[in-house]
Amino acid sequence: MQKKYSDTELIDKVLGGDKAAYADLMKRHQRFVFTLALRFAKNREDAEEIAQDCFIKAYRSLNTFRNTSKFSTWLYSIVYTTAMTFLRKKRLDIQSIDTEAGLLNIENHVSDLNSDEVEHKSKMVFVNRAIDQLLPDDAAVITLFYQGEQSLDEIGKALGMETNTVKVKLHRARHRLKEKIENILHHEVRELL
Repeated sequence: MQKKYSDTELIDKVLGGDKAAYADLMKRHQRFVFTLALRFAKNREDAEEIAQDCFIKAYRSLNTFRNTSKFSTWLYSIVYTTAMTFLRKKRLDIQSIDTEAGLLNIENHVSDLNSDEVEHKSKMVFVNRAIDQLLPDDAAVITLFYQGEQSLDEIGKALGMETNTVKVKLHRARHRLKEKIENILHHEVRELL
């Protein structure tokens, strides 16, 4: 049985010259880094590029990680700054998941699930569609808090904000998210009638 190392132990191994340990660290965080990058970029190709850039930047500056917060918080701050820089450079046109191809892709994934899973996936589709319509800062705060399970302090460190500012941003983002979900559901109901 292989020992499961903590992030700190893996970092120590990487800094000691074990490059394979960085691959383990990447595997542990790649899904959420990609999810967060996708919240900003709104398309898979750009999110993959952002995620790749983040892991390269993290590797190059791993020796600056001071272990005063969780590694994930430090890494997510890199995702945030990398994504913001990328978006400024590219000036992306925001795309929504409600394109026909996106919905067909979601339907194909959902078709093999049982009814409880289908209901859960359907709810998540609406929530994700609503998050995709938020401004990048709002989407980041919502994603870090609910999906990344980061505390307000950790989000503040990741985004370079005071904890109280994060609290206010989260409150406002929740309100905007609620409006977006209501709008999406309103349109769905109208299409059914």
